[in-house]
Amino acid sequence: MSLNEVTKLYETLNKEFNSSNPNLQKCGELLGKLKIAMIEFQFLVPEGEAQDQKILLLTKILEIGALWSIRVKDIPSFERYIAQLKTYYHDYSNLPQSQRMYSIIGLNLLRLLAQNRLSEFHTELETIEPDQLVSNIYIKHPVEIEQCLMEGSYNRVWNARANVPANEYLFFMDILVDTIRNDIASCSEKAYSSLPLSDAATLLYFNNEKEVLEFAKEHNWNVNMTEKKIYFVSNDKKTDAIPTKDTISKILNYARELERIV
Repeated sequence: MSLNEVTKLYETLNKEFNSSNPNLQKCGELLGKLKIAMIEFQFLVPEGEAQDQKILLLTKILEIGALWSIRVKDIPSFERYIAQLKTYYHDYSNLPQSQRMYSIIGLNLLRLLAQNRLSEFHTELETIEPDQLVSNIYIKHPVEIEQCLMEGSYNRVWNARANVPANEYLFFMDILVDTIRNDIASCSEKAYSSLPLSDAATLLYFNNEKEVLEFAKEHNWNVNMTEKKIYFVSNDKKTDAIPTKDTISKILNYARELERIV
């Protein structure tokens, strides 16, 4: 397939993907066709300006593929696109920088945090220019999230969800918040025999009682609607002796105080 043919196919994909209501299934089909085209297209090695156009075009296609993977919630697909993009981002730095590059890199950093792959997260940071870590909004966001996690400042992580630099970031932020919720829930089960519904909502960062009840059902907690309390199911009679009780109590009090301030 020629450069012009691949370009036209890309333009069709780009127009659909950036429309107000994109057809993600159609985008997936176009990406599938482009993958086949790219396999044979990559074997073409034109000289000079044509070679640069080829590299820039392939980068744009892969970037849309990465963002499409987020929108259809396909993390393995996103990882594959990222693996390919790294080559174009790092090996062709002499070419004009893609406008989407840092947003894609930031998304990948957030993915690593959501998957608790901290060593890989720090390895990726080493490939980024130091000034971008504090000045680029796409990179600064996951860097600050990682700092909050290390400090145990879960409230700041929750608040950061409302200030994402791009909508695609919400996908990994939701995964991260769910992970935090499950960690707090696990500690709560060991530290308490019961909790008022209102306290559980505050502790687990839920907005209403319905969300708490759904979460309680998923974790097989007993709910007494008359008392408005959750009773944790546990066969461990020594749960009161577990030191996490003090930690959970401090987190709960801190969350209450923050709620009053807001």
